[in-house]
Amino acid sequence: MSNTHVVGPRRVRFSWENTPLHWVPGDPFTTHMINALHMLLPAGERWFVHVFKQALPYITDPGLKEQVKGFMGQEGTHAVAHQRVLEHMKEQGLDPTPYVENVEWIFEKMLGDTTLPPRAQRFWLMERVAMIAAIEHYTAVLGQWILNAHPLDEAGADAVMMDLLRWHGAEEVEHRSVAFDLFMHLDGSYGRRARTMALAGPAIIYLVKRGGGFLLENDPIVRGRLKPKWSYFFLRAHQGRAPTLRSLLLAMPQYAKPGFHPSQEGDLQQALDYIAISPAHAEFEAYRRST
Repeated sequence: MSNTHVVGPRRVRFSWENTPLHWVPGDPFTTHMINALHMLLPAGERWFVHVFKQALPYITDPGLKEQVKGFMGQEGTHAVAHQRVLEHMKEQGLDPTPYVENVEWIFEKMLGDTTLPPRAQRFWLMERVAMIAAIEHYTAVLGQWILNAHPLDEAGADAVMMDLLRWHGAEEVEHRSVAFDLFMHLDGSYGRRARTMALAGPAIIYLVKRGGGFLLENDPIVRGRLKPKWSYFFLRAHQGRAPTLRSLLLAMPQYAKPGFHPSQEGDLQQALDYIAISPAHAEFEAYRRST
């Protein structure tokens, strides 16, 4: 196990009552492209936890087992935090439920448990662990991006939303090696690693774009007048309000390099520095003292 930094869940609280529907002022496109992640993350991160619970009995390294448990705690906390955003979105007249139900079907049915014989079940477990490791590479890339996405601040993006995204992004950078280390510990097949990334990378890009399109179509203010065109995405990326498509595509061959390890990517100290100052921790303590 290469990651010596111990990960674990933290108590946070985000107050959404003052966050507008278009939390990037005057920019519903950027707002909803990023909002698409809120629709993916609760179901996805619950699935991560479910799969890793099944993997725990196979872990023979006590240190790695503790890291995996800490990872699971963090992901469970992330799922709850993003679920609150979906509830707030619904209160503002934009109901994400139809798209979220499709996402839940993917994780619970398409990628869910099976009734296969034991040997086939072990194969399916390793496939899903490898898929999570590939997805976690993407979430770490996005986490590092949001930590540095100062053009969003300059555009007047809502402070609470930016704190959620940066707190979550920082924890993704913090635990970026855990899923990969688990995969290498249990299996480590290069073919499986490359294959699952080839599936995960395009799927993430597709689901985010499609999810952003769903939100734009159902936004009570936009009412479908704005479409999820690639030209809009390239403009926002040029402005620094979205990650570049190049960075997202390069994440795939980067992950597929034989000597790759997630610790080579991202700035752990920057992530920990942000976690230390995140307003969400103070918000939770204030709430706890008041109740």
